[in-house]
Amino acid sequence: MNIEQGKNQVKYTVISYLSKDEFGDYIIPVERQRPLFLVGPPGIGKTDIMSQVAEEMGIGLVSYSMTHHTRQSALGLPFIHEKEYGGTKYRTTEYTMSEIIASVYDLMEATGKKEGILFLDEINCISETLAPSMLQFLQNKVFGRHRVPDGWVVVTAGNPPEYNDSVREMDIVTMDRLKRIDVEPDLAVWMKYAQNEGVHSSVISYLQIKKDDFYSVETTVDGKEFVTARGWVDLSEAIKLYEKNDLPVDIDLIRQYLQNERIARDFAAYYDLFFKFRQEYDVNDILNGGGSLAVLEKAGKAPFDERVTVLRMLSDSLISDFRSISDAEEIIRSLVELIREDRDKLASGGCAQGVTILDSRREELKEELRRERMAHSISRGEKRVKMGVISGLAEMGTRLSADAATGDDDPVAVIRGVMAEKNQEKEERVRSAGARLENAFSFIEKAYGDDNEMLVFVTTLTENKHSSRFIGKHGSPGYFRHNKEVLFYDREKDLQDEIRGLEK
Repeated sequence: MNIEQGKNQVKYTVISYLSKDEFGDYIIPVERQRPLFLVGPPGIGKTDIMSQVAEEMGIGLVSYSMTHHTRQSALGLPFIHEKEYGGTKYRTTEYTMSEIIASVYDLMEATGKKEGILFLDEINCISETLAPSMLQFLQNKVFGRHRVPDGWVVVTAGNPPEYNDSVREMDIVTMDRLKRIDVEPDLAVWMKYAQNEGVHSSVISYLQIKKDDFYSVETTVDGKEFVTARGWVDLSEAIKLYEKNDLPVDIDLIRQYLQNERIARDFAAYYDLFFKFRQEYDVNDILNGGGSLAVLEKAGKAPFDERVTVLRMLSDSLISDFRSISDAEEIIRSLVELIREDRDKLASGGCAQGVTILDSRREELKEELRRERMAHSISRGEKRVKMGVISGLAEMGTRLSADAATGDDDPVAVIRGVMAEKNQEKEERVRSAGARLENAFSFIEKAYGDDNEMLVFVTTLTENKHSSRFIGKHGSPGYFRHNKEVLFYDREKDLQDEIRGLEK
């Protein structure tokens, strides 16, 4: 299965294991909750999906790689303890709490989250001395004499032996205690993730052209050469930072992430072209209604890879607008809810008291954000919104302080004014983004007509959560004008798949 299907299987299992009966007990007893074993090539996102599940479910996450653990570090260290049996004192061996189990309790105490995922990576690369204890752990969720707290689902992961020389074959006794999920790299699934997470345009457009370069593991005379999904994501982040700081994105940087010489060189050559296209096609000028005749003619005569790059640059710039608007709408909604809850207290006091109320709210949100970040249960988007709400409360507090100093003592009116300004600013951004979207459709129509390029552009907007949300809420004549072709194409493809199925 692909990584998205694998994520769903993990999430469904966690939901099932954490389901309770009417008495508050787990329906599947803890001792019968088989740990999951996620098996797949390195770098395809096995670790990332744990964070995604924790974020979506609002539960905690503790993650460990088992490769560096010895029997002592996993089980805890022995110490002598004195006990009395039948009136006689004996010296017995006890164990300190396992570092792994202790980390779960630490997270629970620091975040207040009583349920979560304990993720143990590289489980099939453990040392031989740890193997017997690991079998006991997988069966009873106990390290030494200390048990994983109830409400914490154990998920493990590992690579197949062909990717890792340290892999130990797990026997049937061990495997019979696990719930195994096999995952494989899938470019189409990764593309959806990449587009929603803002992976650099050069990476996405390159992989749209060179699909076979998405994931590669080769054995050569010089050793293993490889490129993974993780490598592309990390390279994307590096490119963004290098560009922001005016640093050269060259083959020396690219080799650090794409450890296959041929693919690294191909991408380096493509990035140089991408950089050139970005200078020649002024995307902001096109989206703002410009785009000279020379640029239109150049786009119309461009080869396939150049056309893909132009479409990618247009869609990425628009999606960045839509993402910003989506955040602004969520920030305003959250601020309205908070102010509504405190409205009576704000109305009954003056501006000085209002500052105190807003400061208290701001500190609560800061602490909540700290706990969520520690528990790995908040996404980047949610973090952006929460920080925006904290900033909004600070802005209101500053306005209230200024009004208190001038003698104007109506905190509700001040806050209403701040919210009106924020809403007006958001509406202006919506109007601007809508106009830029229509300008993009106009440019593509003039440059390429109603051909495959339009299909690619509309499909990209459809698959991205930020653009689809914007269009669904605010509309787009250009999108609705061309979306019929996408729906027809999808239906035609479904029919072709059905026919092929009948022929088998």
